[in-house]
Amino acid sequence: MLDVSRVQKELADCNKDKAISGVSIDLHGGDGDLSHLAGTISGPVGTPYEGGTFRIDVRLPSGYPFEPPKMQFVTKVWHPNISSQNGAICLDILKDQWSPALTLKTALLSLQALLSAPEPDDPQDAVVAQQYLRDYPMFVATARYWTETFAKRASVGIEEKVQKLVEMGFPEALVRSTLDSVNGDENMALEKLCSG
Repeated sequence: MLDVSRVQKELADCNKDKAISGVSIDLHGGDGDLSHLAGTISGPVGTPYEGGTFRIDVRLPSGYPFEPPKMQFVTKVWHPNISSQNGAICLDILKDQWSPALTLKTALLSLQALLSAPEPDDPQDAVVAQQYLRDYPMFVATARYWTETFAKRASVGIEEKVQKLVEMGFPEALVRSTLDSVNGDENMALEKLCSG
C-alpha cells in the first residue's frame, strides 16, 4: 500500500525551494489522489531546453517507495533518451537503479540533469539519437524549436485559457488535464471537451 505520509512529506519538500531547484510536483487534477501527480521541471540553462517548462506525468505504484515511480513527459521534447512520440523516458533510476532512499524530487532533478547531459548511446528515441550523433547542430536547432513550440507556448496564458473554458461550464480539473493533453491548444481542448 502507498505510504501516504511519505508522499505528503515529499510533496512539501519538493515544493519548498522550487524557485531554486526548478522542479515542483502537485496533485494531478486536484482530486486528492496521491498516486497520480503532475511534476514540472525547468529547462536547464545553457541547453536547447532553456526557458522551457516541461510537465511530467507521475504515477506512484502501490509499492512506492520500494518500487520506482512511473514518469513520462507530457510536454513534447526532442531528446535521445525521451520518446518524441509518447514521452517515455530511458533513465536507470526509474527502472533497475531505483532505491527507496531516492525521492520524487531526486527523480525530477535527475530528469532535469538528463536534459543537460543526453546519453545517445542508450537511447529511448533512436531517430533523435542518430541526429545527435551525426548532426549535432541540427539536433540543437530541433530541440530548441520543440522547446519554443511545446514547452513555452503551453505555459504562456494558460490561466486565461483555463478561465475561459471554466466560464463555459467545464470543471477546472478536466479543463487543465485536457489543455495538458493538447499542449495548450485552446481550440483543440474545446473540441475535446465538447465531444465528451
